[in-house]
Amino acid sequence: MWLRAELDNLNGVLTAFQKALIDFAETHRDAVIPGYTHLQRAQPVLFAHWCLAYFEMIVRDRERLLDLRKRVNRMPLGSAALAGTSYPIDREAVARELGFAAVTRNSLDAVSDRDFCAEFAAACSLIMVHLSRLAEDIIIYSTAEFGFFELSDAVATGSSLMPQKKNPDAMELVRGKAGRVFGDNLALLTMLKGLPLAYDKDMQEDKEAIFDAADTVKACLEVTTTVLRNIRVNEARTRDAASRGYMNATELADYLVRKGIAFREAHETVGRIVLHAIEKKTELQDLPLDKLREFSPVIEHDVFDALSLESTLVTKSRQGGTSREQVAEALAAARASIDTALSST
Repeated sequence: MWLRAELDNLNGVLTAFQKALIDFAETHRDAVIPGYTHLQRAQPVLFAHWCLAYFEMIVRDRERLLDLRKRVNRMPLGSAALAGTSYPIDREAVARELGFAAVTRNSLDAVSDRDFCAEFAAACSLIMVHLSRLAEDIIIYSTAEFGFFELSDAVATGSSLMPQKKNPDAMELVRGKAGRVFGDNLALLTMLKGLPLAYDKDMQEDKEAIFDAADTVKACLEVTTTVLRNIRVNEARTRDAASRGYMNATELADYLVRKGIAFREAHETVGRIVLHAIEKKTELQDLPLDKLREFSPVIEHDVFDALSLESTLVTKSRQGGTSREQVAEALAAARASIDTALSST
């Protein structure tokens, strides 16, 4: 019953965290940031699209907890020590009175089952993976080298020696706590792997692991929620970063494809254009038309529209993409799902 209540509690904390993400996204819904692969600038994305990526991770986390709740909502009472009870009790009636969906079907399994503990710790571990990835992004984006985020003094800490520093300690602690929850998960699996049926005293170790995992995850979610409400996004800096570094190279390749060039040839052509731009220390959109046409005669003046920052966003208009229309729809759907979840609690 503790775990059943804890799952409901944790689901509520996750919902509050999702709301903070959506609020953060809507506050900066017009902002554009560089999207990365291999931590190298890849293509521009809306900042809200970045927030929604983490929102989707938490959607899966909540689904896992709800799915787990269905499996743990079975009453073991009446299993006795291992063989079942000798007293004429109506287990199903008791289960209904206590709010369980059903009773366990096998007494041996009921007294020795700790799958629910391991599954809960595994779900907690994935939540911490997602929080740790978000923490890492916030930490990186808050550095002077990136300058995308500025943490308020409420969620940052000064250095004991260097007065100019504003350290993202809260996010570093969340990132570090992930290893603690992973350890709880591994401790449970290691404890269970060699146990014979039915109950063994080793199983008392389950309490420390799941209590710690639950407390740690809730604390980290609450801390991260607070941090999200105390970040300023430097939209001018993120937009400038999203406009540089040849992040529209893929758009140029797509432009050539629309002109009838095979993508393989277009990719090679754009590679040569990028090398030329690097040599000239200029961006693709700043190259003169006659120079671009030296690489491919199909390039016309409309190429500059295709290379604009807004065009790179507009073309990503399929479901799940980063166009403003798609992101607006995704934000509305996310907000509706949060409102529904909050109204049902």
